[in-house]
Amino acid sequence: MATGTATAASGKGEPIIRVVDLDTGYDGNAILTGVNFEVRRGEVFGVLGGSGSGKSTILKNMIGLLEPIRGQILFGEDDIWATDPEARERILSRFGVMYQSGALFGSMTLLENVRLPLETATTLPDEAIDLIARMKLELVGLEAFTGHLPAELSGGMQKRAGIARAMALDPEILFLDEPSSGLDPITAASLDATIRRLAETVGVTFVIVTHDLASIYTATDRVILIERRAKGIIAEGDPRKLRDESDDSRVRAFFRREPEPVGA
Repeated sequence: MATGTATAASGKGEPIIRVVDLDTGYDGNAILTGVNFEVRRGEVFGVLGGSGSGKSTILKNMIGLLEPIRGQILFGEDDIWATDPEARERILSRFGVMYQSGALFGSMTLLENVRLPLETATTLPDEAIDLIARMKLELVGLEAFTGHLPAELSGGMQKRAGIARAMALDPEILFLDEPSSGLDPITAASLDATIRRLAETVGVTFVIVTHDLASIYTATDRVILIERRAKGIIAEGDPRKLRDESDDSRVRAFFRREPEPVGA
């Protein structure tokens, strides 16, 4: 399927964020054009593509780090980039982000890392902040490691701690940038299971930027596939169906890990 538009079809709920007629790139040079898709409340949504395809650029547009060249990022009825800075900050405060490295502060314990957003963004008493931070760490299975520094933990545990911190302020959407990057297959599978469990029990919506096929099949409900030469979306849907049923050779090649022909 070759298309510049991805339509929602998962049945998870109403759209929570919509990308409309997006052109994006750097210094006015578009690397993606005419991109349309929506993320539905409660789903685990994947943004896929090869290296240099622009998937991380779309993430930056969605979380307020990079202004699009053209188009809209709509959260509900609010256009993130058409609002004033103060209103944009209020919208973005409803998002949680975990970057590829986990971005934990190495000199802080896990508890201190998760407490930090609560300390800076709320006026809650110290006891309440401590309780909430411990609850978030318990959600990702790290309640026994509150006093540990990040360097004392495995890569997978650091990623889970990063998710706990991203959840500190009870966001409506969690954006994860390459969450399984650098993890061995067993650890990555455990992280995928954590994401699925949180989506199903806490009800948070996930947007995951990744190219890890194993995680794509086990963690996501629905995906879009971005292709560099097409400068946009070439497929949308259940990744398992795209792998097995797509009649687009580019889509089959991505999901089946088939090399491109020489000279392509």
